[in-house]
Amino acid sequence: MAGVLVGGAFLSQLIDVVLDRLMSADAINFVVGKKLSSDLVEKLRTALKDAGALVDDAELKQLDNHDVKEWLNCLRDALYTADDLLDRICTKAATQKVTLLGRIFNSEDRQMVNEIERVVRRIEDLEKRKGKLGLEKISTASFSWKTPSTSLVRGNVYGREDDEKALIKMLNDNNEHHLSVISIVGIGGVGKTTLAQWLYNNAELMVGFDRKAWVCISENFDIVETTKNIVKEISTNTQDLDSFNSIQDALKKELSEKKFFVVLDDVWSNDHHQWKDFLAPFQYGVKGSTILLTTRKEDVGSIVQTNYHRHYLNPLSEDYCWSLSVFLSCT
Repeated sequence: MAGVLVGGAFLSQLIDVVLDRLMSADAINFVVGKKLSSDLVEKLRTALKDAGALVDDAELKQLDNHDVKEWLNCLRDALYTADDLLDRICTKAATQKVTLLGRIFNSEDRQMVNEIERVVRRIEDLEKRKGKLGLEKISTASFSWKTPSTSLVRGNVYGREDDEKALIKMLNDNNEHHLSVISIVGIGGVGKTTLAQWLYNNAELMVGFDRKAWVCISENFDIVETTKNIVKEISTNTQDLDSFNSIQDALKKELSEKKFFVVLDDVWSNDHHQWKDFLAPFQYGVKGSTILLTTRKEDVGSIVQTNYHRHYLNPLSEDYCWSLSVFLSCT
């Protein structure tokens, strides 16, 4: 009987969850003290990024290397421990009363600090084993591992039937508005891009749209380059695009009196002024025109457009991920 494979996508999601918890700096400061928490948070963040960059390679090599599979299991257990510790810290910070004398650092707090230090060492030790196991880092520049996306479907969408129905409803509800924005919000690796690909390539749902475009944004939101890429997607005439004004004018002409569906994948910017300038050509479409965003930041869509619908994409359950890994390994 085939053993259960540890899914790299699941571990990436779990790492993102722990990293998100580390953003609760006030809670950590309150429980373990500012100076100590600053050092611990930085050490844990670094350890998570270093070990996390090995996950994709380990996922492939676990198929014929038992030691790598065991490495992934150990990393998963360490991540669960870290997540549980940070959850306890946040809960304590939310419920702890502060006296006039302030808050006394007690034995329970010291124990939490010791536990965090131990889990940091566990993750650091796992990262140090990369040479012995032959593991290579997929990315050292950032934790995202995000490569420029494509609209082409890479496979079926498993376990997302309810999410698909929710997006279809949002798309249909947009038919009374000239421009609507839908954002798929979720942590890294949860499947936002895959779901957007499914929608973009669903011929039945795309009936009636005159123009379609897919552009990957990522962390550097260059509105000139992004606008130019959209024009290239929907027009064969890309001559004389030598200024932002000419690029926007070309896009306006292509979208005027048309119903369009534009996907902006992996959006990070919440700069209101940038978005205001960027969206100017999109105001000339007909009812039902839609911009679909995928983003980790829930406030992006509301800044982009008034008629806005947000859909949170939650991680699949661990049991489902394991079952899916076994299923795919047998097909």
